[in-house]
Order: sequence, then structure tokens, then C-alpha cells
Amino acid sequence: MNSITEKEKKLNEALLELKNLDLTNPDLQNNIENLSSQKTQLEIEKSQLENKYKKLLEEHSSLSKKLEEIQNEEKLEQKKQAEFSEKIDELNQETDTLIEEIDKWQM
Repeated sequence: MNSITEKEKKLNEALLELKNLDLTNPDLQNNIENLSSQKTQLEIEKSQLENKYKKLLEEHSSLSKKLEEIQNEEKLEQKKQAEFSEKIDELNQETDTLIEEIDKWQM
């Protein structure tokens, strides 16, 4: 983007210098028209690049939000898995205790 801005600045400076010259020379008039045409083209390109940049920023923002949502869901899932494992461990302990009690009654 800087090169477009630099080109535009150089073209503006060149146009200023050309405006101060004697315009009776047809070549100078053609050069001015060419520079003006180039300037217009560069402005169009600059506008297009700015629009693409804005779209990329929006897309980046959207993808960042989606990534954050996915990461939050993953953390929640890990928490649920940890709680589930904890419940299974508790049930195993209770089962072991019940088996011990049954063994005591059977003796």
C-alpha cells in the first residue's frame, strides 16, 4: 500500500511542476494527460486494495471469534470429561466398598 501512496505522491508532485511549465508544448500537455490518467488508475487500484484489506480484516475478526468459540467449547468438553472421570472413580470406590461389605457378610 505504501508504494501506491508513494507513487501517488510522486505523481502529484510531478503534476504540480508540470502546471508551472509553459503549456504551449503539445508534448507537455500529453505528458500531463498521461500522468493524470496514471494517477486516476492508481487511485482506483488504491481503493480496490483498501476494500480488499477491509474484507480481510472482517474475515480475520470473524475467524478469531470462531476460534475463540471452539477453544471455549473444547475447554468445556475437557471439564466435562474430567468431571465424568471423577464420577467413575467415585463409583468404582463405592463398588469396591460394597464388594468388601458383601465379602464380610459371606464369611
